[in-house]
Amino acid sequence: MAKAGPIVCSFCNRDKKDVKILIAGISGHICDNCISQAFKMISEEGNSDAKQKVQQALNLLKPNAIKTYLDEYVIGQNEAKKVMSVAVYNHFKRIAHASNDKEEIEIEKSNVILVGETGTGKTLMARSIAKLLNVPFCIADATVLTEAGYVGEDVESILTRLLQAADYDTAAAERGIVFIDEIDKIARKSDNPSITRDVSGEGVQQAMLKLLEGSSVNVPPQGGRKHPDAKMIQVNTKNILFICGGAFDGIEKKIANRLNTQAVGYSASVSGDEVDRSNLLQYISPQDLKSFGLIPELIGRLPILTYLQPLDKKALRAILTDPKNALIKQYKHLFKMEGIKLEIEEEVLELIVDKALEFKLGARGLRGICEAIMLDLMFDLPSSEKAPKSFTINLDYAIEKLKTAKLSHLKAA
Repeated sequence: MAKAGPIVCSFCNRDKKDVKILIAGISGHICDNCISQAFKMISEEGNSDAKQKVQQALNLLKPNAIKTYLDEYVIGQNEAKKVMSVAVYNHFKRIAHASNDKEEIEIEKSNVILVGETGTGKTLMARSIAKLLNVPFCIADATVLTEAGYVGEDVESILTRLLQAADYDTAAAERGIVFIDEIDKIARKSDNPSITRDVSGEGVQQAMLKLLEGSSVNVPPQGGRKHPDAKMIQVNTKNILFICGGAFDGIEKKIANRLNTQAVGYSASVSGDEVDRSNLLQYISPQDLKSFGLIPELIGRLPILTYLQPLDKKALRAILTDPKNALIKQYKHLFKMEGIKLEIEEEVLELIVDKALEFKLGARGLRGICEAIMLDLMFDLPSSEKAPKSFTINLDYAIEKLKTAKLSHLKAA
């Protein structure tokens, strides 16, 4: 019987005595040194792929291109779209810069806060950007968050959604973008510090500070509450861009109070600028956010503050028919699926817009009014044996349906 030869690594030919570990395979062996080298090669290859993706995104998505894309979905709001486009573009540049080890200057992130009335397009803008980007993007809701130790979700569950969007690839999630909606709902409930803890307000703001600034956070993989025995995923938030949005209902009073405050002395006569009382949001400043109930530390971590214009009649009319995903296009498609061509007269569209302005619910109010007009049609036509091939909604029909519909519940308080 032939004597077996010495056991050596099939890659580097090192003897078993010269290495720490020698792992046996089906037809050979591999040592720990070769495994380490192979791991380094795979890691470098993965990093070069990530750099290439970021570079491709930079080449494709200039701020102008991002804004042009948003124009297809969001009507108006040019200032907010510019801010969002630049913030996203700079985010890509910062990732590309961070991956270059030779650079000495460290570019810090600039988180964004969007302020605008309900139905002006904050969440729609975020969703539209999510479709465009090839970095992980998630939309989180601030209303469900509470301070650690209380019923509700911990602040870290925001990052769980980002991890899920990145298929639990931590490296990809650390380059992602997070949109936190309804940020105004975690405002401090009163200016006076009380004995009882404000667990869904100021407590959440304090918990968010570390998250927004950039630090390593332990994230529960399935979200919800942290459990002492559960495995945690460590995520570094240094390169995650946070965009916050909120309606801040009633902040106009805070802005008006600040603008009405008369300074004593020389400076009182200097400011002669006329104030546009119909749109006070354009004068918003960090001071107003503090008056509303956000803590100064949180405001400081959201350095870019921009606003969304209230929607006027022209903008609401455009929203009905112009965007790629316009409301009237959606209803026409619904009827087309039943084999019915739906036509809506121009006067009906004007009526819908007038009612939406009356109810002060922005673009969201348009859907409620359209539903009220078309409810009977959507109920009767699909089950009708002699359904017409086309149907035109005229002004008389729309007025009649709006009279019978109880629309008072739509009115804003």
